[in-house]
Amino acid sequence: MCGIVGYVGQRDSSEVLVGGLTRLEYRGYDSAGVAVIAEDGTLATAKKAGKLSALTAVLDAAPLPRSGTGIGHTRWATHGGPTDVNAHPHLGDNGRLALIHNGIIENFHALKTELIEEGYAFLSETDTEVAAILIGKAYRETGSLTAAFRQVVSRLEGAFTLLAVHADEPDVVVGARRNSPLVIGLGEGENFLGSDVAAFVAYTRRALAVGQDQIVTITPSSVEITDFEGNPVENAEFDVQWDASAAEKGGWSSFMAKEINEEPEAVLNTTLGRVHEGVVDIDELAGLDELFARIDRIVVVASGTAAYAGQVGKYAVERWARVPVEVQLSHEFRYSDPIITPETLVVSISQSGETMDTLLAVKYAAEHGAKTLSICNTQGATIPRESDAVVYTHAGPEVAVASTKAFVAQITALYLFGLHLARVRGTLDADAIAAQTEELLAVPAKIRQILETETAEVARLAHWMADSRAILFLGRHVGYPIALEGALKLKELAYIHAEGFAAGELKHGPIALIEPGQPVFVVVPSPRGSETMHSKVVSNIQEIRARGARVIAIAETGDVAVLPFADEVIRIPLAAPFFEPLLAVIPLQVFAMELSSAKGLDVDQPRNLAKSVTVE
Repeated sequence: MCGIVGYVGQRDSSEVLVGGLTRLEYRGYDSAGVAVIAEDGTLATAKKAGKLSALTAVLDAAPLPRSGTGIGHTRWATHGGPTDVNAHPHLGDNGRLALIHNGIIENFHALKTELIEEGYAFLSETDTEVAAILIGKAYRETGSLTAAFRQVVSRLEGAFTLLAVHADEPDVVVGARRNSPLVIGLGEGENFLGSDVAAFVAYTRRALAVGQDQIVTITPSSVEITDFEGNPVENAEFDVQWDASAAEKGGWSSFMAKEINEEPEAVLNTTLGRVHEGVVDIDELAGLDELFARIDRIVVVASGTAAYAGQVGKYAVERWARVPVEVQLSHEFRYSDPIITPETLVVSISQSGETMDTLLAVKYAAEHGAKTLSICNTQGATIPRESDAVVYTHAGPEVAVASTKAFVAQITALYLFGLHLARVRGTLDADAIAAQTEELLAVPAKIRQILETETAEVARLAHWMADSRAILFLGRHVGYPIALEGALKLKELAYIHAEGFAAGELKHGPIALIEPGQPVFVVVPSPRGSETMHSKVVSNIQEIRARGARVIAIAETGDVAVLPFADEVIRIPLAAPFFEPLLAVIPLQVFAMELSSAKGLDVDQPRNLAKSVTVE
């Protein structure tokens, strides 16, 4: 979950590295550090615990020497606390080699014991320093940084991306990856490495993804990729579809505020080129119609917010395509001894495409004969490359740790997939599909309407509730996952107890939590979709109001039945039942953001969290 960047070229590497780390800080902000090979051939480093601003203050006070070669790192701590000593880079070969690392080396303790017995001393508590010393030791034997990598990486177990520089090779950066992301940026007279394309998109939009168990060596004029045994490999180049400005705040108070306001475009862009005159046809799924026609079961694997997107999608896909769908947490899937057949389709959802739990679930499914489909927001990521097919969302870069626009884009992609599947399987006629696409294409304008009309009221509520110790969320049907997502956002950002419940489950125990003044958000289904479901939720509201709850209802425009029983009503535009979640979640995202701000917390970088979970 760390951010890494490497550079070789004619620019001042410190400037490139700090710029790249600024765009990567969402991947880890416990500490940061850089290492450069100076023009006189010496290795210079700087590192500091805390956010990137702490490192930049150090560099402002004591700039590193000018250099055209360097590596940089932002850390999300795993082994060893977030201290100056544990910050990356770590040194090997008597201080002539510097190394940074994303991931976990699972057998580091055995390797460290071996090195201690050989007389090596360690300064940090990290697993990374083990790799630095091992590669430094191998360098003295081989005289080549690439050869040293090749000698060491096969001994490392777990997930890792490693980048290193050595004072004896001043124009070289070497990287290696296993189960952790690494991307190459291709420039003119310069080349880049990064944990994602944000590291270098300010300089080039030409990129290559480094594959599993591969080593890459970059110089200003060359890029060489081999497997761990040294065999040359060729990876396909791709163009990054957004520029550096997309990863900047652009005047917004936070990245999260910016990304919430980009949700209309995230939904719209995910539909572009996939809906033609009421027909859904996803080019990336060409050639898979025979498979889709015969599958008898879909398993969605995802974690966190992506899993809630999967739960929303489950309702629609089952209704439209008439195929059973179950949603499993990625980290539980492999250990549940799941029943998988060639007629099972496993659909993974991951914003980054690097979520380790989800990646391992995809690999497990493929090994057991299932076909796999990825829904992902990141070009060149590992999960899409490991899957049989991919439906990319087009939300653009999401920098805030708490996911917002990626969530609505994932639901949109699932809906498109469901309608594509319904067309192939013949479970919906053309008119029914056209009606659903019309609803979907209307969503962006409706989200914009909510942002324009309800944001101020939601912000007022958030500031009023800034001292709340617990907030509950209720929903039914597609509103239930939205309740779960609303609670998750509040936990992530405001650090208070929040819990989402299926509204019908309330009387089976959770109603005991209701006490006078308890705030409860209720996602109210439209009475136009199911009068029975609507009336039951209104009954739930009456039950908790009778016990003193303060009810904030999210209800469609014109729903007057909730007015006598709700203390506050947040309105969303009229929409068909399956499209209400894309609207109802917006006020909950805004509420979590505003409550966090009211408490004086960092909206974009909540404590203990990182954007991309690349360790299991």
